[in-house]
Amino acid sequence: MPTVHLLDYGAGNVRSVRNALGKLGCDIVDVRTPEDLSKAKMLVFPGVGAFGSAMERLHSMKMTEALVDYVKKGRPFFGVCLGMQLLFESSDESKGVKGLGIIPGNVSKFEPAGHSPIKEEEENNSSSGGVPMRVPHMGWNGLRSTDPMLEGVAGSKEVYFVHSYKAEICEENKDWIMSLTDYGTTSFISSVRKGRVVAMQFHPEKSGKTGLSLIKKVLDVCLSEASIPTSIGTGGSSNKELQKKKTTMCNRIIACLDVRSNDDGDLVVTKGDCYDVREKSDDGKKGRVRNLGKPVALAQRYYEEGADEITFLNITSFREMPATDAPMINVLQETSKNVFVPLTIGGGIRDYKDTDGNMWSALDVASTYFRAGADKVSIGSDAVKAAMKWWADGKKACGKSSIEQISSVYGAQAVVISVDPKRAYVASKDSEELKNKGHTVIETKIPGPNGEKFCWFRCTSAGGRKELDFDVAALVVNKKIIHIPHIPYIYRECTKYKKCKIKNVKSKNVL
Repeated sequence: MPTVHLLDYGAGNVRSVRNALGKLGCDIVDVRTPEDLSKAKMLVFPGVGAFGSAMERLHSMKMTEALVDYVKKGRPFFGVCLGMQLLFESSDESKGVKGLGIIPGNVSKFEPAGHSPIKEEEENNSSSGGVPMRVPHMGWNGLRSTDPMLEGVAGSKEVYFVHSYKAEICEENKDWIMSLTDYGTTSFISSVRKGRVVAMQFHPEKSGKTGLSLIKKVLDVCLSEASIPTSIGTGGSSNKELQKKKTTMCNRIIACLDVRSNDDGDLVVTKGDCYDVREKSDDGKKGRVRNLGKPVALAQRYYEEGADEITFLNITSFREMPATDAPMINVLQETSKNVFVPLTIGGGIRDYKDTDGNMWSALDVASTYFRAGADKVSIGSDAVKAAMKWWADGKKACGKSSIEQISSVYGAQAVVISVDPKRAYVASKDSEELKNKGHTVIETKIPGPNGEKFCWFRCTSAGGRKELDFDVAALVVNKKIIHIPHIPYIYRECTKYKKCKIKNVKSKNVL
């Protein structure tokens, strides 16, 4: 059973890496001081978050010099996501902040332009040449590599990415490159390796069985007594093998579980009709909360059946205190022990005051969820408030919204937005009142109760219970504060997700 040292510097969901290492039978020793680092035989350096915040944290721990010395000596090292980016000299995410400077080059932001190549034949043959490239680069993508460590994965399987910034290829870092990945018209460094120093931009701990096997291979190679060449770079863009076939994004199936307390106080997965999650009773009285199963067990089942991501929506959290919601936190902790795909949680992520008068910020709530095992938080009602304020302030960000607070520490990729729209039917799309309010009116194939042929989509909050005179289109266009991946909701009976054929859906994701 190998012993690995884990450097936890507060960068996002480290529990996932910890659980993956535990699943592989590793003994984990936490690095708390530079002296601990010097004793490490294998160092794991994870991270999800902002480049500048991470470097600031490393400096405050007085860990920077010892970490650079450790890696430069070629000692066994495994960096994940931000743990790879920090090895470079700088990042456009935090201009003026120096990275560890071990690998030459800069980390720059993806430009949301062009199109991302996709696998479906019908979409490859479309005039667009793919789907519009979105930032962050979020989802499952492939690897181009000739390195033996990635044999059986590169060119044949996908791994999970979630990042807005990518390591740039340059002449000076070609001997470090282990794999390249393509997004839109951009090729970027997706993993690096030199001897026993390995780092990956993607998340192997969130890439299912493929990712677990990769982690095991890294540990086996790095801890092996056999000699390893000092440099095993692919040669970057000059390597002809890496130019043969570009990588592509693949479709995602996201299992979304609505969670709430039932009448006995237990957390259950439920589903309702127009927010009514109670069973119908013959006498007309209020029935019991519909119970579709336990959250942890269902998440495990969907993971084993092929779901690419699990989302928990705490549908009654708007009237609860999420940062101290022990049952929901326990659900995340238990799920993350055996589910090795991304976990997202939504509901109640906002500033609030608890019953003892203590103030909790949205960042406090998100941090609690990240420590419990979540990879992303989903914000609903607070996103609407932020967008409404953005418009009211003349399209200016205030810097204080929950979205901005959380993304400044954990990165924009750690925050997603959930939009709960409701049709508002109107008789005509030429109404002056509607134009003055800026509503986007469309013709609908589903007539309204009085035969209306037009509608606009209003935002709702508080779990759909509160209707707002604010257009979903106005929320989505607010790109200064938020980015919303296009995730349509589809209801279908399908237990083997990977075998589902998704047709007539112009999206890379299905919820």
